Amino acid sequence: MAVYTEVSGQEARTLLRALDLGELTSLQPCPGGIENTNYFATTEFEGRTHDYVLTLFERLTTEQLSFYLRLMKHLAQRGLPVPEPHANARGDLVFDVKAKPAAVVDRLRGKSELSPTEAHCAQVGAALARLHLAGRDFELTQPNLRGLSWWNEIVPVVLPYLNDNQKALIQSELTYQNNVAANSSYVALPRGPIHADLFRDNVIFDNAHGQPVLSGFFDFYFAGVDTFAFDLAVCLNDWCIDQKTGAHHAQRAQSFIASYNAVRPLQAAECELLPAMLRGAALRFWISRLWDFYLPRTASLLQAHDPAHFERVLQARVSHGMHFDQLVATP
Repeated sequence: MAVYTEVSGQEARTLLRALDLGELTSLQPCPGGIENTNYFATTEFEGRTHDYVLTLFERLTTEQLSFYLRLMKHLAQRGLPVPEPHANARGDLVFDVKAKPAAVVDRLRGKSELSPTEAHCAQVGAALARLHLAGRDFELTQPNLRGLSWWNEIVPVVLPYLNDNQKALIQSELTYQNNVAANSSYVALPRGPIHADLFRDNVIFDNAHGQPVLSGFFDFYFAGVDTFAFDLAVCLNDWCIDQKTGAHHAQRAQSFIASYNAVRPLQAAECELLPAMLRGAALRFWISRLWDFYLPRTASLLQAHDPAHFERVLQARVSHGMHFDQLVATP
């Protein structure tokens, strides 16, 4: 986990009081995550305990945060299991803590499932489709800041750290993705606010009568307006691959896509371009992990993710070159 900015109990207590959320009883650093400083905060209010997440944003600006937090509030108010941000009396959602922009959101119940089954994938697929539908009337807009333009900017920065084979792979894939983005079919793809980072550790499940039930998804701080197909590809590259080899898992992918499709039917162009989106999503996270690994920021607690994982995923996606029907075909 990462703690870039230490927050004292008194500093957290002052903010929580200002939001009328009760008296702080516990403050603990959050496990997981490498982008921001996160704390679990527990308060007591009117005889009951309440759990929140306090986040200090290390890279994002107040202007960017307005999009993320307003989107979360928009989705939560439409019944999606998203942590709702808390506002002060003026309606502000972003606050200053240790000269960093900060927010307080509800902490959801449940835990992540790092070894998902087809049943888990089905629930996430349906929830992702509901997210895409619910965001269509969201008025704010912001591009995906980790999209293609960012890939073009960062690849030259990480290139000196790669061996010849890695350089060839990352440069050829970047060229391929630039060509895809120039295609008229890609330009016409349905788009809107996307999560862009809905990995296994950003989704939690609770237990109902012995069965897992999706209880929340969070960490919207890579969200932006992009194609829905890219968001689907990001998920498939985490939920529906073998973690050790990066190989495609057809049964889980079939379950994920079928559930998504039942809520928001995919267009023909989305199905056609999904294999290219899978390659692009793998490239995006390989680039960001290379950047975090070779150019890390100072943090009290930090463990960067292994870049080799998404290098393997990209290699698998490129080498198999699957069509959409092959992606969901079971052996």
